[in-house]
Amino acid sequence: MTLTSPQASRAIVLIGFRAAGKTAVGRLLAQALGWPLVDLDEELMREAGQSIAEIVAAEGWAGFRRREKELVRRYAGRPGLVLTPGGGVVLDPENVARLKHHGVLIWLTAPAAVIRDRLARDAGTAVSRPGLQGGDPLAEVEAILREREPLYRAAADLIVDTATLTPEEVAARILRALGGAALP
Repeated sequence: MTLTSPQASRAIVLIGFRAAGKTAVGRLLAQALGWPLVDLDEELMREAGQSIAEIVAAEGWAGFRRREKELVRRYAGRPGLVLTPGGGVVLDPENVARLKHHGVLIWLTAPAAVIRDRLARDAGTAVSRPGLQGGDPLAEVEAILREREPLYRAAADLIVDTATLTPEEVAARILRALGGAALP
């Protein structure tokens, strides 16, 4: 699938479940394009002065989603950005509509077992980002993916399976699909 070349008036928005590679690939795309990277979860934590786990403990998921929606509203319309929102951004149709209006949405996907293994290797994720259901990690990932997969698919302009690719390979595929040059 070939998309239109990235233009300064559009953003590249990487969507997908946590540990799908959004941040790593986003950094590479931002570097290759000379664009700023805005990780919306990082921005949310910076502004709140708290981790996502602390925000959720204090305000619940509804409070977190309210803050996330405000960040989407603030950043979606800015030209020439690589945006990496949290995995649940697609749960809000207004978020999706705003992001699609101003950007190209690229769904980074991987099977539940791959995501679970990546999460298990990333100790920082467990500390800063709470589980969504509190159960068995693989069962939780599978359940959430079943819920969100149709939302990711409906929102996506491009889908890239990251299960067997390095972040560099994923970024290169995205740039090719966008009509851009290969990574430096």
